[in-house]
Amino acid sequence: MKLVKQDILNALKTITAPGEGENMVDSGAVTNVVTFADEVIVDITIKNPSLQARKKTEVEILQTIHKLVYEKAKIKVNVKVEAPAAAPKNEIKGKAIPGIQNIIAVASGKGGVGKSTVTANLAVSLAKMGFKVGVLDADIYGPSIPIMFDVANERPLSVNVDGKSKMKPVENYGVKVLSIGFFTKPDQAVIWRGPMASKALNQMIFDAAWGELDFLLIDLPPGTGDIHLSIMQALPITGSVVVSTPQNVALADAKKGVAMFQQESINVPVLGIIENMAYFTPEELPENKYYIFGKEGAKYLAEDLDVPFLGEVPLVQSIREAGDLGRPAALQTATAIEAAFETITRDVVQQVVYRNDSLPETEAIKITTMAGCSAVKK
Repeated sequence: MKLVKQDILNALKTITAPGEGENMVDSGAVTNVVTFADEVIVDITIKNPSLQARKKTEVEILQTIHKLVYEKAKIKVNVKVEAPAAAPKNEIKGKAIPGIQNIIAVASGKGGVGKSTVTANLAVSLAKMGFKVGVLDADIYGPSIPIMFDVANERPLSVNVDGKSKMKPVENYGVKVLSIGFFTKPDQAVIWRGPMASKALNQMIFDAAWGELDFLLIDLPPGTGDIHLSIMQALPITGSVVVSTPQNVALADAKKGVAMFQQESINVPVLGIIENMAYFTPEELPENKYYIFGKEGAKYLAEDLDVPFLGEVPLVQSIREAGDLGRPAALQTATAIEAAFETITRDVVQQVVYRNDSLPETEAIKITTMAGCSAVKK
């Protein structure tokens, strides 16, 4: 069948381009259509820089042409992104650490959603993929990363780097780890005010011999407070990942977590949302799914906020047991849990690559009052 350009354009008029109020032809998003016999090439420019928007645009074009014009058409879609340039005042760039390529903040608005568990499993999954990985446990008041990596009894050593004494992170499963938990007793409560906690974090960040890392994951405490601002003031955060469970109570706080990173004076790219404890599957009934905390709540939240949904982690007893025993569940080969975390980790990496290709570098936020923050002006 010979395709006609006008038929293609008429079909594309039934689709709305991401970020536009009218169809992709009239809005000017479709820049060129070329047909030859049963082949068609569509060039389109969108303003939404997310990988999710690119994929959605491409799929909608393919499905629409196949449905309304010719079901066997050979279609090539070239999606170009022209995101509006961010104003300099909104860029965030902290003091970079030599050798660290990407810094990912793992956050949650609410405690108890499994943020540290997700961080640990992301870290070991990245290490299994061949990346050089580090984890900074910034949850000052409830550090759990040392337990999850089976290094709770270890202590960082002092090493000499360029004439300066530095902390050498503890390493296990191919992941370098630093935590305030290494410097306190197991039964000792950390009763610190914000400035003290921030000073301790700065020491773990800048007085550590991290070496060459592809990814440094920062396990943030719950909420949106002083520790979060201190981290974003100190470091150029590549992007953030928000962890939530499906129920409304957790989603309400996760929404605030996303809003914090998207605040005008902070503007850290949100790489996506992970839904933890998505459903329960008993070991004796592996095909059954029980949605104890609600169904796909975090997925719908991601769609509402127009951020990527990175995947879901089931509520499985072995994940809890693995964390308590100090061997992250993602290390269990040939299991559904390993597959789930590998899928999520690949999506995180893909979002980081896309973020680095399409968005400007990030710039330091400067704390100007006790109430908030603003961007550094140079």
